[in-house]
Amino acid sequence: MAKHVLVIGATLLDTKGKPLAGLEPGTSNPSEIRSTRGGTARNVAVNLARLGADVVLISAVGDDPTGRQLLIQTAESGVNLDYVQMLPHQTTGSYIALLEADGLLSVALDDVRVMEAITPDYLNRNRALFRDASMVMFDGSLTEAAMKTVVRLAKEYDVFLCADPSSARLAYKLRPFLADLDLVVPNQVEEAELCEVDFPGFDPTASLTLTRRLLRAGVETVVVTLSDFGLDYATADEMGYIPPSHSRFVDSTGTGDAVTAAIMFGLLNDLPVVEAIRLGAAAAAVTLQTAETVVPDLSLDMLYDHLIV
Repeated sequence: MAKHVLVIGATLLDTKGKPLAGLEPGTSNPSEIRSTRGGTARNVAVNLARLGADVVLISAVGDDPTGRQLLIQTAESGVNLDYVQMLPHQTTGSYIALLEADGLLSVALDDVRVMEAITPDYLNRNRALFRDASMVMFDGSLTEAAMKTVVRLAKEYDVFLCADPSSARLAYKLRPFLADLDLVVPNQVEEAELCEVDFPGFDPTASLTLTRRLLRAGVETVVVTLSDFGLDYATADEMGYIPPSHSRFVDSTGTGDAVTAAIMFGLLNDLPVVEAIRLGAAAAAVTLQTAETVVPDLSLDMLYDHLIV
Protein backbone atom coordinates (compact mmCIF):
# COMPACT_ATOMS: atom_id res chain seq x y z
CA MET A 1 0.00 0.00 0.00
CA ALA A 2 1.32 3.46 -0.90
CA LYS A 3 2.34 5.51 2.11
CA HIS A 4 0.31 8.53 3.09
CA VAL A 5 1.35 12.13 3.74
CA LEU A 6 0.66 13.12 7.34
CA VAL A 7 -0.35 16.76 7.81
CA ILE A 8 -0.72 18.22 11.31
CA GLY A 9 -2.16 21.60 12.21
CA ALA A 10 -5.02 24.04 12.02
CA THR A 11 -8.43 23.80 10.40
CA LEU A 12 -9.97 27.27 10.41
CA LEU A 13 -12.73 29.43 9.00
CA ASP A 14 -11.07 32.18 6.96
CA THR A 15 -12.87 35.51 6.67
CA LYS A 16 -11.34 38.08 4.35
CA GLY A 17 -12.28 41.71 3.82
CA LYS A 18 -10.99 43.76 0.88
CA PRO A 19 -11.86 47.49 0.77
CA LEU A 20 -13.42 48.85 -2.38
CA ALA A 21 -11.77 52.26 -2.16
CA GLY A 22 -8.87 52.17 0.27
CA LEU A 23 -8.78 51.84 4.06
CA GLU A 24 -9.90 54.68 6.31
CA PRO A 25 -8.94 54.03 9.96
CA GLY A 26 -11.46 54.52 12.73
CA THR A 27 -14.57 53.95 10.63
CA SER A 28 -16.41 51.35 8.59
CA ASN A 29 -15.10 50.80 5.09
CA PRO A 30 -17.20 49.54 2.14
CA SER A 31 -15.62 46.20 1.29
CA GLU A 32 -15.93 42.81 -0.30
CA ILE A 33 -16.17 40.29 2.57
CA ARG A 34 -16.16 36.54 2.12
CA SER A 35 -15.64 33.47 4.25
CA THR A 36 -13.95 30.28 3.14
CA ARG A 37 -12.37 27.22 4.71
CA GLY A 38 -8.77 27.65 5.78
CA GLY A 39 -5.98 26.80 8.19
CA THR A 40 -2.43 26.24 6.94
CA ALA A 41 -2.37 22.48 7.53
CA ARG A 42 -5.89 21.96 6.20
CA ASN A 43 -5.07 23.98 3.08
CA VAL A 44 -1.89 21.98 2.47
CA ALA A 45 -3.81 18.73 2.97
CA VAL A 46 -6.56 19.72 0.53
CA ASN A 47 -4.08 20.92 -2.10
CA LEU A 48 -2.19 17.62 -1.82
CA ALA A 49 -5.38 15.56 -2.04
CA ARG A 50 -6.54 17.46 -5.12
CA LEU A 51 -3.21 16.73 -6.76
CA GLY A 52 -3.76 13.03 -6.07
CA ALA A 53 -1.82 12.31 -2.86
CA ASP A 54 -3.09 10.07 -0.05
CA VAL A 55 -3.38 12.50 2.88
CA VAL A 56 -4.15 12.05 6.58
CA LEU A 57 -4.94 15.18 8.61
CA ILE A 58 -4.44 15.56 12.36
CA SER A 59 -6.32 18.64 13.54
CA ALA A 60 -9.02 19.83 15.94
CA VAL A 61 -12.29 21.73 15.56
CA GLY A 62 -15.15 22.59 17.84
CA ASP A 63 -18.34 20.56 17.78
CA ASP A 64 -20.19 23.51 16.27
CA PRO A 65 -21.78 24.31 12.89
CA THR A 66 -18.55 25.84 11.58
CA GLY A 67 -16.45 22.83 12.53
CA ARG A 68 -18.94 20.36 11.07
CA GLN A 69 -19.15 22.28 7.78
CA LEU A 70 -15.37 22.58 7.52
CA LEU A 71 -14.99 18.82 7.94
CA ILE A 72 -17.66 18.08 5.34
CA GLN A 73 -15.96 20.35 2.82
CA THR A 74 -12.49 18.99 3.62
CA ALA A 75 -13.66 15.39 3.30
CA GLU A 76 -15.02 16.17 -0.16
CA SER A 77 -11.46 16.77 -1.37
CA GLY A 78 -10.43 13.26 -0.32
CA VAL A 79 -8.49 14.05 2.87
CA ASN A 80 -8.66 11.34 5.58
CA LEU A 81 -10.23 13.01 8.66
CA ASP A 82 -10.25 9.99 10.99
CA TYR A 83 -7.77 11.71 13.31
CA VAL A 84 -9.37 15.15 13.45
CA GLN A 85 -10.80 15.77 16.92
CA MET A 86 -14.25 17.38 17.17
CA LEU A 87 -14.45 18.85 20.65
CA PRO A 88 -17.67 19.71 22.51
CA HIS A 89 -17.86 23.06 24.28
CA GLN A 90 -15.00 24.47 22.19
CA THR A 91 -15.05 26.92 19.29
CA THR A 92 -13.62 26.09 15.89
CA GLY A 93 -10.55 28.15 15.06
CA SER A 94 -10.83 31.19 12.84
CA TYR A 95 -8.69 33.60 10.84
CA ILE A 96 -9.71 37.13 9.88
CA ALA A 97 -7.67 38.94 7.22
CA LEU A 98 -7.95 42.62 6.35
CA LEU A 99 -6.58 43.11 2.85
CA GLU A 100 -5.37 46.24 1.13
CA ALA A 101 -7.25 47.37 -1.96
CA ASP A 102 -4.60 45.65 -4.10
CA GLY A 103 -5.22 42.30 -2.34
CA LEU A 104 -2.09 42.28 -0.18
CA LEU A 105 -2.48 41.53 3.51
CA SER A 106 -2.76 44.55 5.82
CA VAL A 107 -3.36 42.80 9.14
CA ALA A 108 -4.86 39.51 10.31
CA LEU A 109 -6.21 37.93 13.47
CA ASP A 110 -6.28 34.24 14.29
CA ASP A 111 -7.71 32.09 17.06
CA VAL A 112 -6.18 28.60 17.18
CA ARG A 113 -6.75 27.78 20.84
CA VAL A 114 -8.65 24.63 19.93
CA MET A 115 -5.36 23.21 18.64
CA GLU A 116 -4.18 22.79 22.24
CA ALA A 117 -6.13 19.49 22.05
CA ILE A 118 -3.37 18.09 19.80
CA THR A 119 -1.20 17.09 22.73
CA PRO A 120 2.02 15.08 22.86
CA ASP A 121 -0.01 12.20 24.30
CA TYR A 122 -2.46 12.29 21.38
CA LEU A 123 0.41 12.27 18.90
CA ASN A 124 2.19 9.43 20.70
CA ARG A 125 -0.98 7.35 20.74
CA ASN A 126 -1.12 7.76 16.97
CA ARG A 127 2.56 7.16 16.33
CA ALA A 128 1.72 4.53 13.71
CA LEU A 129 0.68 7.40 11.44
CA PHE A 130 4.28 8.64 11.55
CA ARG A 131 5.69 5.16 11.06
CA ASP A 132 3.62 4.62 7.92
CA ALA A 133 4.06 8.12 6.45
CA SER A 134 6.17 9.08 3.44
CA MET A 135 6.22 12.71 4.60
CA VAL A 136 5.11 14.73 7.61
CA MET A 137 4.14 18.40 7.51
CA PHE A 138 3.15 20.61 10.46
CA ASP A 139 2.22 24.24 10.96
CA GLY A 140 2.75 26.92 13.60
CA SER A 141 -0.61 26.39 15.31
CA LEU A 142 0.76 23.49 17.36
CA THR A 143 1.96 24.02 20.90
CA GLU A 144 5.70 23.90 21.41
CA ALA A 145 5.35 20.59 23.24
CA ALA A 146 3.35 19.12 20.33
CA MET A 147 5.94 20.37 17.83
CA LYS A 148 8.69 18.70 19.83
CA THR A 149 6.78 15.43 19.71
CA VAL A 150 6.15 15.70 15.95
CA VAL A 151 9.84 16.29 15.33
CA ARG A 152 10.87 13.41 17.61
CA LEU A 153 8.48 10.93 15.97
CA ALA A 154 9.49 11.98 12.46
CA LYS A 155 13.15 11.47 13.37
CA GLU A 156 12.42 8.14 15.06
CA TYR A 157 10.87 6.80 11.86
CA ASP A 158 13.24 8.68 9.54
CA VAL A 159 10.42 10.50 7.75
CA PHE A 160 10.82 13.61 5.59
CA LEU A 161 9.71 16.62 7.68
CA CYS A 162 8.30 19.92 6.43
CA ALA A 163 7.07 22.95 8.37
CA ASP A 164 5.23 26.19 7.64
CA PRO A 165 5.31 28.86 10.39
CA SER A 166 1.73 30.02 9.52
CA SER A 167 2.44 33.56 10.77
CA ALA A 168 5.35 35.75 11.81
CA ARG A 169 4.14 35.75 15.41
CA LEU A 170 4.26 31.94 15.54
CA ALA A 171 7.54 31.52 13.68
CA TYR A 172 9.69 31.63 16.82
CA LYS A 173 8.34 28.18 17.77
CA LEU A 174 10.15 26.63 14.81
CA ARG A 175 13.62 27.96 15.69
CA PRO A 176 14.60 25.06 17.99
CA PHE A 177 13.80 22.56 15.23
CA LEU A 178 15.42 24.12 12.16
CA ALA A 179 18.18 21.52 12.05
CA ASP A 180 15.52 18.78 11.92
CA LEU A 181 13.61 20.17 8.93
CA ASP A 182 13.98 18.87 5.41
CA LEU A 183 11.85 21.71 4.06
CA VAL A 184 10.58 25.00 5.47
CA VAL A 185 8.29 27.35 3.53
CA PRO A 186 7.90 30.75 5.24
CA ASN A 187 6.88 34.01 3.65
CA GLN A 188 9.46 36.79 3.81
CA VAL A 189 8.08 38.28 7.04
CA GLU A 190 8.18 34.84 8.70
CA GLU A 191 11.67 34.22 7.32
CA ALA A 192 12.93 37.38 9.00
CA GLU A 193 11.36 36.26 12.28
CA LEU A 194 12.97 32.82 11.99
CA CYS A 195 16.33 34.57 11.53
CA GLU A 196 15.58 37.09 14.32
CA VAL A 197 16.12 40.15 12.11
CA ASP A 198 13.92 43.05 11.05
CA PHE A 199 11.76 42.47 7.98
CA PRO A 200 13.70 44.02 5.06
CA GLY A 201 10.67 44.54 2.81
CA PHE A 202 9.72 42.45 -0.20
CA ASP A 203 13.21 42.15 -1.66
CA PRO A 204 14.30 38.89 -3.34
CA THR A 205 17.98 39.71 -2.81
CA ALA A 206 17.58 40.34 0.92
CA SER A 207 15.49 37.20 1.22
CA LEU A 208 18.19 35.08 -0.43
CA THR A 209 20.68 36.36 2.11
CA LEU A 210 18.44 35.10 4.91
CA THR A 211 17.94 31.73 3.23
CA ARG A 212 21.68 31.16 3.69
CA ARG A 213 21.22 31.66 7.44
CA LEU A 214 18.48 29.05 7.52
CA LEU A 215 20.66 26.61 5.59
CA ARG A 216 23.47 27.19 8.09
CA ALA A 217 20.96 26.51 10.87
CA GLY A 218 20.47 23.06 9.38
CA VAL A 219 17.39 23.26 7.13
CA GLU A 220 17.86 21.13 4.00
CA THR A 221 15.69 23.19 1.64
CA VAL A 222 14.29 26.70 2.13
CA VAL A 223 11.56 28.19 -0.06
CA VAL A 224 10.41 31.74 0.69
CA THR A 225 7.21 33.12 -0.80
CA LEU A 226 7.35 36.82 -1.68
CA SER A 227 3.61 37.59 -1.90
CA ASP A 228 3.03 38.37 -5.59
CA PHE A 229 6.74 38.96 -6.26
CA GLY A 230 7.63 35.31 -6.86
CA LEU A 231 9.74 33.12 -4.57
CA ASP A 232 13.30 32.49 -3.46
CA TYR A 233 14.79 29.08 -2.82
CA ALA A 234 17.99 27.60 -1.46
CA THR A 235 19.33 24.08 -1.17
CA ALA A 236 22.76 22.72 -0.33
CA ASP A 237 23.57 22.77 -4.06
CA GLU A 238 21.96 25.89 -5.47
CA MET A 239 19.85 28.93 -4.76
CA GLY A 240 17.83 31.28 -6.89
CA TYR A 241 14.78 33.40 -7.58
CA ILE A 242 11.68 32.42 -9.57
CA PRO A 243 9.70 35.45 -10.79
CA PRO A 244 5.90 35.57 -10.63
CA SER A 245 3.98 34.21 -13.60
CA HIS A 246 0.35 35.11 -12.82
CA SER A 247 -1.58 37.24 -15.31
CA ARG A 248 -3.72 38.95 -12.65
CA PHE A 249 -3.61 39.33 -8.88
CA VAL A 250 -6.71 38.77 -6.73
CA ASP A 251 -5.72 37.62 -3.23
CA SER A 252 -2.51 36.30 -1.65
CA THR A 253 -4.24 34.25 1.08
CA GLY A 254 -3.33 30.57 0.87
CA THR A 255 -0.50 31.07 -1.61
CA GLY A 256 2.21 29.68 0.67
CA ASP A 257 0.07 26.65 1.50
CA ALA A 258 -0.28 25.86 -2.20
CA VAL A 259 3.48 26.23 -2.68
CA THR A 260 4.19 23.84 0.19
CA ALA A 261 1.75 21.23 -1.11
CA ALA A 262 3.00 21.37 -4.69
CA ILE A 263 6.65 21.03 -3.64
CA MET A 264 5.81 18.06 -1.43
CA PHE A 265 3.82 16.48 -4.24
CA GLY A 266 6.72 16.94 -6.64
CA LEU A 267 9.15 15.32 -4.20
CA LEU A 268 6.71 12.47 -3.58
CA ASN A 269 6.83 11.80 -7.30
CA ASP A 270 10.64 11.85 -7.41
CA LEU A 271 11.09 15.21 -9.12
CA PRO A 272 14.47 16.85 -8.51
CA VAL A 273 14.23 19.41 -5.71
CA VAL A 274 14.45 22.48 -7.94
CA GLU A 275 11.84 21.08 -10.32
CA ALA A 276 9.52 20.49 -7.37
CA ILE A 277 10.10 24.09 -6.30
CA ARG A 278 9.16 25.28 -9.80
CA LEU A 279 5.95 23.29 -9.42
CA GLY A 280 5.41 25.22 -6.18
CA ALA A 281 5.89 28.51 -8.03
CA ALA A 282 3.22 27.42 -10.50
CA ALA A 283 0.88 26.67 -7.59
CA ALA A 284 1.49 30.20 -6.29
CA ALA A 285 0.57 31.63 -9.69
CA VAL A 286 -2.79 29.87 -9.90
CA THR A 287 -3.68 30.57 -6.25
CA LEU A 288 -2.93 34.30 -6.51
CA GLN A 289 -5.53 34.53 -9.28
CA THR A 290 -8.47 33.28 -7.21
CA ALA A 291 -10.32 34.62 -4.18
CA GLU A 292 -10.47 31.08 -2.79
CA THR A 293 -7.84 30.00 -0.27
CA VAL A 294 -7.45 26.71 -2.18
CA VAL A 295 -8.01 26.59 -5.95
CA PRO A 296 -11.26 24.61 -6.31
CA ASP A 297 -10.28 22.72 -9.48
CA LEU A 298 -6.55 22.40 -8.79
CA SER A 299 -4.83 19.74 -10.90
CA LEU A 300 -1.36 18.74 -11.98
CA ASP A 301 -2.17 19.76 -15.56
CA MET A 302 -3.08 23.23 -14.30
CA LEU A 303 0.28 23.54 -12.56
CA TYR A 304 2.19 22.48 -15.64
CA ASP A 305 0.31 25.10 -17.65
CA HIS A 306 1.81 27.76 -15.34
CA LEU A 307 5.27 26.25 -15.04
CA ILE A 308 8.23 28.56 -15.70
CA VAL A 309 11.07 26.69 -17.38
